Amino acid sequence: MILPELNSKKYPSSICSDGELKLVIFDCDGVLVDGEHLSTAQMAREARKYGWDLTDEEAHRIFTGGELAKIGQQIAQKTGKELPADWDMMMQRRIVNMMKTDAETVDGAEDMLNSVLAMGLPVRVGSNSSGAEMEAKFASTGLDELLEEDRIHSGRDLEMPKPRPDIYLHAAEQEGVSPEHCIVLEDSNAGVEAARRAGMACVLLRPLDKDAPEWPGLLRIGHLSEFPVILRDILKQQRASHTVAA
Repeated sequence: MILPELNSKKYPSSICSDGELKLVIFDCDGVLVDGEHLSTAQMAREARKYGWDLTDEEAHRIFTGGELAKIGQQIAQKTGKELPADWDMMMQRRIVNMMKTDAETVDGAEDMLNSVLAMGLPVRVGSNSSGAEMEAKFASTGLDELLEEDRIHSGRDLEMPKPRPDIYLHAAEQEGVSPEHCIVLEDSNAGVEAARRAGMACVLLRPLDKDAPEWPGLLRIGHLSEFPVILRDILKQQRASHTVAA
């Protein structure tokens, strides 16, 4: 899983045999909760209402990982229509209400979380979703039983959405660890860019036949069941390296 040439002189310490993995940070949508298609379908309906002939799948490709305010700007620019000043807040309320009943976990998310927690690794969540939206998603899927509320961080609420690195840097700061000792699990290009800019290692969850950002050291998986395998391999190599060093 871990390439033998990875070393902490060139890559983040968290994924290197001579480094240390101290914190795992998860994105929410597309990684833990399968709510992104529901949200972007809402955006597609709004786009069509204002005159943008956009399919649900096109909206998913265009809007995934995006900030609501900027999505509203895209719709307004594309259609030439003026959206309500509180459009993003209105959409946020709709999404939260929808997630209370319709959110589902990504396939394998609960088992994956249990496996990571069993390794004794601290975990946090860093998402562009609002805190209210994540609370609804985690409550309706049961993931709130595994994720502590004070370990869930919202880029929207903190006004520092991805691809800015701030939400991931904030999570590391709250844990009291250096960014280079963190690994992020992401599914969007914006999230990968946020991790890269934060100086963190990143694993991309995406079908392996799909395009991915060109980033040296970016690890890829096609299913969540592969993520604990990567972490175990990292920890095994790091323990072996530290034993030799001692």
